[in-house]
Amino acid sequence: MENNYNYSQVIFEYNSQKVDGECMIELLLLGSVVGVLSGFFGIGGGTVLVPLLLMLGFEIKIAIGISVVQMVFSSIFGSYLNHKKRTLDVSMIAIIGMGGFLGAFLSGFITAGLSDRTLELLFLGFSIFALLRLFFKPKEHHDQRKVHWSLLFLLGISLGAIGLAIGVGGSMILVPILVGFVHMPIKQAVSAGLFFVVFSSIAGFISHMTVGHVDLQSGIIIGIASLFGVYLGIFLKDKVDAHLQRRLIVIFYIIIVSYLTKRIFF
Repeated sequence: MENNYNYSQVIFEYNSQKVDGECMIELLLLGSVVGVLSGFFGIGGGTVLVPLLLMLGFEIKIAIGISVVQMVFSSIFGSYLNHKKRTLDVSMIAIIGMGGFLGAFLSGFITAGLSDRTLELLFLGFSIFALLRLFFKPKEHHDQRKVHWSLLFLLGISLGAIGLAIGVGGSMILVPILVGFVHMPIKQAVSAGLFFVVFSSIAGFISHMTVGHVDLQSGIIIGIASLFGVYLGIFLKDKVDAHLQRRLIVIFYIIIVSYLTKRIFF
């Protein structure tokens, strides 16, 4: 227990010293970019933030903790904007969200019990799944399926627990599921994915704070900067054609999968 505490303290002090100049600018730019992608693709930000933090030299568990903090900021603000634009079906996603809130409470303990390599492999697996679901389901459906609330709740628990354990909020899997299985239009699915992250990220933040994975200072700086990016991302999402948006999401996941594959296996 003593070693874990000292390690977390060293990480915090190290980042506190660096967040005074060049690192502050880097974190602000990073947060802005993550915010744009979060709003445009309907993700919590962790899908791109975790790999970028790994590139900057952060260990994956600390990177996951930072991404959870950022997700709280971007998902709440982004969902507020989507609600104002009436692209958010609150009633259905609230059921999934409540399940996600419950499942995300377990996420910090799951992360603490897994090795760094296992977490990276899980992150890669989720990215591949999301890519395949989007790539092989190009057809839009006009009639949305009705799904029993209990299945939606269980889906939320699973995505909250596993998604927040690797710092992605769960929306990277939820959006393809809503499009491919529930037949929800892509723009509504993107809004729904970001709203789900509101539930999962808040519970995940509490869980990861409990096990000491959160660099709160860096997370807050990135989170605040991401709010400006989220606004721009949602604006672009509503201006872009749905088919173009789908292609861009596919390209985005290909980049993430390629980087993680190289990092893990080469």
